[in-house]
Amino acid sequence: MEQQSKDPLHGKRLDAILEELVEYYQGFEELGKQINIKCFTDNPSINSSLKFLRKTDWARAKVESLYLYVLRQKKKQEAKNKN
Repeated sequence: MEQQSKDPLHGKRLDAILEELVEYYQGFEELGKQINIKCFTDNPSINSSLKFLRKTDWARAKVESLYLYVLRQKKKQEAKNKN
């Protein structure tokens, strides 16, 4: 029997994470306020951001951390809506 990873990032592609964050924050402008890096604040696009994040470990770590935070927020909101 295979063990399923409990890591929410397991199997999640960086492009999917980035697209979900852009959607959650309703665009790069708000995302850039959360993580102030040039690829989000200066002429941003998914492709240019992916290129930067794939070669810059500290920036990718910030994006992954923010994504985990957003997942927790969504889970809290779902629980609140059930009640």
